Amino acid sequence: MEQVRFHFDPLCPWCYQTSRWARQLERLGEIDLDWAVFSLEVVNLEAGKDPASLDARSGPALRTAIVLRDTAGRKAVGHFYAALGARVWEQSPPAAHGVDTVREALVAAGFEAELCDKAMADPATWDEVLAEHQLLVERAGGFGVPTIALDGGTGPAIFGPVVAALPSDDEAVELWRHVAWLTRYDNFFELKRERSRRPDLPAVEWHRQQREAARAREAEQRPAEPA
Repeated sequence: MEQVRFHFDPLCPWCYQTSRWARQLERLGEIDLDWAVFSLEVVNLEAGKDPASLDARSGPALRTAIVLRDTAGRKAVGHFYAALGARVWEQSPPAAHGVDTVREALVAAGFEAELCDKAMADPATWDEVLAEHQLLVERAGGFGVPTIALDGGTGPAIFGPVVAALPSDDEAVELWRHVAWLTRYDNFFELKRERSRRPDLPAVEWHRQQREAARAREAEQRPAEPA
């Protein structure tokens, strides 16, 4: 059974959808998962800005994941991420990213809500987020999520796969075997095509509807063109 480390940022719906596929594989006995953090806000930080001073929107979740990692292990991080993702991606309307949602997710995953308070009170937790992020960048050229690393995080790593909807069990396993082979084939670097579908998640559809409603309101308020 492959030992797989899954690097995530809770802000990304594509990453969350792929994490559901990874859990599907674990349920089917194909892989054994653990979890690590990554920050897209750090990746996208303006040149010259110090990541240490970043007030990241995903900060409460990522910093709480560090406390869980250090007190309960990486498996616990996965339970927390599943509970968090269910709130921000599988509800319509979705829960907001932030301390309140993190606290709710902790309780749902079987942990104390106060772990979030502990994480936010300790500046070192953000330093640890940055360290785990940078380790993937330096070791495997990490640049985004989802990124999976084989051999328990010490082996070859690859960005993806990016999936819009959960496959059937048979297709999930077949996809994994192709991905695992490509990840270990060190002559392979990139394969990509246009994303023609959104992640099949209720919150993604809710956000789309909100954007369309906002555009419609703007159009109604726009002055009429002179005749």
